Amino acid sequence: MSTQIHDDQIFEDITFDKTVVRNAEYNNCTFKKCDLSECGFAVTKFIDCLFENCNLSMIKFERTTLNNVTFKHCKLLGVNFSPCEDFLFTVKFESCILDYSSFMLKKMPKTSFIKTSLREATFTQAILTGSAFDDCNLAGTIFNRTDLTAVNFSTAQNYVIDPELNTMNKAIFSAHGLEGLLYKYNLKVV
Repeated sequence: MSTQIHDDQIFEDITFDKTVVRNAEYNNCTFKKCDLSECGFAVTKFIDCLFENCNLSMIKFERTTLNNVTFKHCKLLGVNFSPCEDFLFTVKFESCILDYSSFMLKKMPKTSFIKTSLREATFTQAILTGSAFDDCNLAGTIFNRTDLTAVNFSTAQNYVIDPELNTMNKAIFSAHGLEGLLYKYNLKVV
């Protein structure tokens, strides 16, 4: 099966009709105001791409490559990033809604989450070393057996993280966030 290649293209105001895109490659492409909700991407590569003001809720990834992909002002409700290819998996999220999404088992060091909602997201067994959650809502987000070495949580809100279940060497927290680290001890922090 031949690969459909798209280089340096802008896709704007397009609704993908819950289709499955297979064997496609998007290089340096921009997606603006597109609706890709409930679509599927199988054996597809997104390299140096930007998604801006797009709806990608419930999108399905199967052996998809996300290499240097930026999401700005996007809705990504319930997206499972786990089936994405691990090799060169690099993403950035700015002002996005990633509620109920999963990054289970993903290796994603130095990932930026900026002004993003990650309510009830899952980072079980993920590697997030050197990442930053800048002004993010982490209510109900699960960190379990996750490498949080040098992760910056200083401006994140509503997190609950068990230091005994995660690697947290040199992670950065603000004083107001200590309650989220001590929750299981039923202490009252004032």
